Formats: sequence, structure tokens, C-alpha cells
Amino acid sequence: KDLIGVLDRNVKEFGSGLEDTSFIYQLANGIIEHLSEIDQIIEKAAPQWPLDQIAVVDRNVLRVGLYELLFGNREEVPPKVAINEAIELAKSFSGESSGKFVNGVLGTVYREIGEPGKDDAPPAKEKEAGAKSSEEATKE
Repeated sequence: KDLIGVLDRNVKEFGSGLEDTSFIYQLANGIIEHLSEIDQIIEKAAPQWPLDQIAVVDRNVLRVGLYELLFGNREEVPPKVAINEAIELAKSFSGESSGKFVNGVLGTVYREIGEPGKDDAPPAKEKEAGAKSSEEATKE
């Protein structure tokens, strides 16, 4: 609830031009709801970094990125976009090495979970080869 109060104050003070703040609150509430699960995933994906030793900005950027990866609407925010945005946030507000750290953690999680709905899809090279064969077949 403290986070929501902080958001309320910041939206009031800095968000006068924002048309829709619902996404901000959706993220915050979702992260709060799934915080322990998200933190466990961070600990598994970065076992050499105890959660309390990860810089505050990096830890919270990871939480946002993981929430979007695991619980977000993949049509609104595709996984690769969520990862890229988290990397850019880390680089902007923490530093270049933080961007690399966030990329490593989120990349590890993304590789483990994959993309729902794409489990049965052939690897990219097979798709390309198949597409070329189909194109060639239709030309004949």
C-alpha cells in the first residue's frame, strides 16, 4: 500500500500530461500480488547474488520485467519488448553493467519459460527452410 501512495503522489506531481495511468497501477498491483514468487525467481536466476545485495534499482527493474514476462499481457507487451525496456531502465537509472545484469537474469528466465503458444513451432531455421520450399512449390 505504501507503493500505491508513492505512485499517487508521483502521478499527481509529475504525471499531469499522462492520459492513462492505469497501466502503472496495474504493474504495481501485480508486482505486489506476486512479489514473493518474483523474488524467488530472481534468486534462482541469479544464485550468486542474494536478493538483498542486488542494487535497489536493479532489483525493482527485475521485478517489473519479470512481472511483465510471467504475468503480463504478451500481446500488449511482447516478452522481448519487456526485456529490452527493463534493460534500458537499468542502464538509465543504474548503469551500463546493470543493463547487462538485468539482461542476463531476464534472458535466463525467458529461455526457461519460452513463449506460450510457440512450443510446437519448429526452430527458426526449419521455418525458413519450410517457407522457402513452400514459396518454391507455389512458383512451380
